[in-house]
Amino acid sequence: MLSRRNRVFVGVLLVYAAGVALLMWRLLADIDPRYRESAEESLVETAQLVAALIEARSRESAAPARSSSPPGGGPGEAGSAGLAPYGLNTDGLNTDGLDTVFRELYARRFEARIFGFEKTRVELRLYVTDRSGRVVFDSLGRHVGEDYSGWRDVRLTLEGKYGARTSVDFDGPLDVDASVMYVGAPIHANDEIVGVASVGKPVQSFGQFVAAARRKTIVVGATSVAAVVLLVVIVSAWLVRPYGILGIVRELWRYARARRSLSLPRLAQRTRDVIAASFDEMRDALAGRSPVAEHVQTLTHELKSPLSAIRGAAELLAEPQMPEADRQRFLAHIGRETARIQALIDRMMELSALESRRGLERVEAVELVPLLTELVEGANAAGAARQVRVLFEHAQARDLRRVRAEADEPVVEGDALLLRRAVGNLLDNALDFSPQGGTVRVLLASARDTRGRGEAQVRLIDQGPGIPDYADDKVFEKFYSLARPHSQKKGTGLGLAFVKEIAALHHGRVTLRNVGGAPGAGAEALLALPLAR
Repeated sequence: MLSRRNRVFVGVLLVYAAGVALLMWRLLADIDPRYRESAEESLVETAQLVAALIEARSRESAAPARSSSPPGGGPGEAGSAGLAPYGLNTDGLNTDGLDTVFRELYARRFEARIFGFEKTRVELRLYVTDRSGRVVFDSLGRHVGEDYSGWRDVRLTLEGKYGARTSVDFDGPLDVDASVMYVGAPIHANDEIVGVASVGKPVQSFGQFVAAARRKTIVVGATSVAAVVLLVVIVSAWLVRPYGILGIVRELWRYARARRSLSLPRLAQRTRDVIAASFDEMRDALAGRSPVAEHVQTLTHELKSPLSAIRGAAELLAEPQMPEADRQRFLAHIGRETARIQALIDRMMELSALESRRGLERVEAVELVPLLTELVEGANAAGAARQVRVLFEHAQARDLRRVRAEADEPVVEGDALLLRRAVGNLLDNALDFSPQGGTVRVLLASARDTRGRGEAQVRLIDQGPGIPDYADDKVFEKFYSLARPHSQKKGTGLGLAFVKEIAALHHGRVTLRNVGGAPGAGAEALLALPLAR
């Protein structure tokens, strides 16, 4: 469960990511229209050039063609009425020679490298229609004589308007993406539009540039995001860490040297921990969070009550006629409150030092069975005065591969002193809330977490009154404590908070809940730690 500060931090990152994603989506969607506009502009000029050439050739051949054509047929008859292999001359449109030009043009092979792409052949297309929209020339030689008056480029151009269209390429594979862009240009004779020259280009010919531009845009965007993240890590490490980047490298090197056998997954995990610590410190610095100031405020609040009691007892001790019994009672009260303040300060300093570490400095393999056995023996000695017994049970895991070949004992990686302190605090808490003659059970077992990874589970079950409903979500808060049943006194409220910090440093978890789900049947504390690989 993320804290409120972490939720705000993640929310800001998500908003930033959403803004970058929206900008990238707009850029990617705008690439294809820009390339189409550029291609269409080139087709407009090419169509006008072809139309001007046809107009010039038609004017040059108009008078000789009319005077030399025999009235009864001959060679001129094929040029005015008969279909040629690639063209049909009508209305004085002279397309002679275009078929030869395009045959040779399509047969040409060359090597042209355009921004990393190699072009080897001409894909330009051309068809010419007369004033009725009938095709009189087709560079592909497939549609001569067909009626194109319904096509947008021909119809609008014959009306004196700008005509262009993009249609599916029926001359190639019938693929929706395989389309051709056509732009028409009018052919004039005697100030009249007598035909249309329409130049086309397959969209796939420049579609590869669109795909390349999109890939480059995505790569640039991803690289920019990665660069920003790296910059944030570097800046945060430089501003917050005591020795900057060198401190991170030195910490990783010290960790590597401390390990007798180091694997890449462990080193990667340690690197992630160090970088995560840098992010946490940067976030706290940017948010103006001062752990020292927060702890001072909390400690000041907690010290008010014992200091008031000490001050009141000191004022009463100043009375000269106070009986000796009352004097001794007030002196004992001052001693108890002083010890309470000392314990509170000591625990607070330990907790502050633990919270500021952000990571474990010393990592070693820790066998839990010997550690728990020693702690249980000490707890039995401490609970002897109230006849509270502590029993230790170890349930061997049979569904998990053994951590070590010679033993079934769960082994975790971490700081043995901190783990001893965490379990010790849980045992002290269980003893404090156990009734006279009660029993505390300590269970050790191996299991799998929600992600299927092996973990060691230490359960401590007491027979006390359990956790009241109003305190169920507050037991791990600093300075929150419940009265002990046998003495009605409260602790410092830092023991469980200390355990929570230790569990987080070991990438584990700790919970405290009632047995059976309701107060009255005892409480069960669970400390779960990842098993060593």
